[in-house]
Amino acid sequence: MNHSINEAAKNAANKIKLLGLDVDGVLSDGKIVFSAQGDELKAFCTLDGHGIKLLQQNGIEVAIITGRNSPLVARRARDLGIKHLVQGREDKKIALDDIRQELGLDWEQCAYMGDDLPDLSAIKHCGLGITVPNAHSFVKEHADMCTQTSGGHGAVREACDFILSAQGLLDDIHQSFLKK
Repeated sequence: MNHSINEAAKNAANKIKLLGLDVDGVLSDGKIVFSAQGDELKAFCTLDGHGIKLLQQNGIEVAIITGRNSPLVARRARDLGIKHLVQGREDKKIALDDIRQELGLDWEQCAYMGDDLPDLSAIKHCGLGITVPNAHSFVKEHADMCTQTSGGHGAVREACDFILSAQGLLDDIHQSFLKK
């Protein structure tokens, strides 16, 4: 799906005040690597991190919701200033709903980005459901948009830019960096 011409997705993105993110397959490439000592390793894309910071700087909350528990994810959330981190929860919709209610938002003001079946209920309930090219095919069928970039390689940044563009903010952000 070419998200740049999807008017329904643009209209939905214009209302977003909360972006929920899965980790494996979205913030990372989905691979879990273990060191010889048994430590879990993940790689995160710096482009994604900057996109998250741009959302936050423009009043859009970000949440990480993952079915696994990982100190690496807690560290990444802390480094990015993400206040809403939920680990070890398989039902992403219930976790996102708790955050949505805490923030006083309607479902139309929420976006969720995931890649597999545990993400599907959150994707379907949000105003904007986003997935990645490396997602399970059934999830892709039910998402409002699919990024062109794979998870762990800038897909979150692409989604952040899409939301900021739909809200009329991205051009000003780009211009502010040209002036520095």
